[in-house]
Amino acid sequence: MRLGLALPTFGPDAHPEGILSVSRSAEDLGYDSLWTGDRVLAPRTPTAPYPSADGVMPRSYENHMDPLVALTFAASHTTWVELGTSTLNGLWLPPLMLARSLTTLDLLSRGRLVVGLGLGWMPDEYAAVSVPWKGRGARLDETLDVLDGYWAGDVFAHEGPLFSVPETVVGLVPGRPSGPPVLLAAFTPAGLRRIGRRLDGWLPVAMPLPQLMGLWDVIRKEAVAAERDPAALRMALRVNPELTDTKTDADRMPRAGTLGQYVDYARACAEAGVHELFVDFGQTPATLAERIDLAGRFIEGVRRG
Repeated sequence: MRLGLALPTFGPDAHPEGILSVSRSAEDLGYDSLWTGDRVLAPRTPTAPYPSADGVMPRSYENHMDPLVALTFAASHTTWVELGTSTLNGLWLPPLMLARSLTTLDLLSRGRLVVGLGLGWMPDEYAAVSVPWKGRGARLDETLDVLDGYWAGDVFAHEGPLFSVPETVVGLVPGRPSGPPVLLAAFTPAGLRRIGRRLDGWLPVAMPLPQLMGLWDVIRKEAVAAERDPAALRMALRVNPELTDTKTDADRMPRAGTLGQYVDYARACAEAGVHELFVDFGQTPATLAERIDLAGRFIEGVRRG
């Protein structure tokens, strides 16, 4: 199983030195990938609760970087580690502009980009960028159509319900001929169906393994129904540890536990067939140096198993 690490693009460590330190440490430690998320607002009173147990958005989101710019900076200071978005709210940009940005980053990183898309949880952010909250699924499907067309060949045009692109020559070529892989963070029946039928993989968050693998089976069955090879799909699992000093009860994992419990969870994920697991220590109340130390102890523990 591949292992990844989140970049510090939120909170007090979201600065050049923080990204440099984590990026270089990740390669030195043997991590396979680096990941960053996406925010444009940190409202004092959001209209929807944050998707967590207490419904409160982390204070770290009050300081947020542009994810693609941050990944471009990380790309220029690393050699081989993959660069992923978890997740990029791809509906906030016109799809043609999104295609150009993603292709540029994939090219500049020499084909290391993994595009993880999500639809977000906060209507306030959609309002702030003048994109309708309703109809997100249809907007995502048409955005994917534009990305597919942009990466398909030399000449491209698109005419759809939401977007119109006149015939144009596309000279910008991504690092991989068919473009970067596109994964989706989704949990609804429609989202799981979309992954199985047209995307490259799934971006779930940590949950009990029976639940995780049950949803993965749904995606694989959708791929078979669409006459796609389910073995070609990729799962990249995000883990947001809430670290405790003492072991928690099994029913609290993977929401909270010791570093050793998270190591055991990662090993169990590998045995279950999870392709990649990446960990975000960014919401842990620790210094940057302490988080890098945690990253080292985590990968050592998982690899030792």
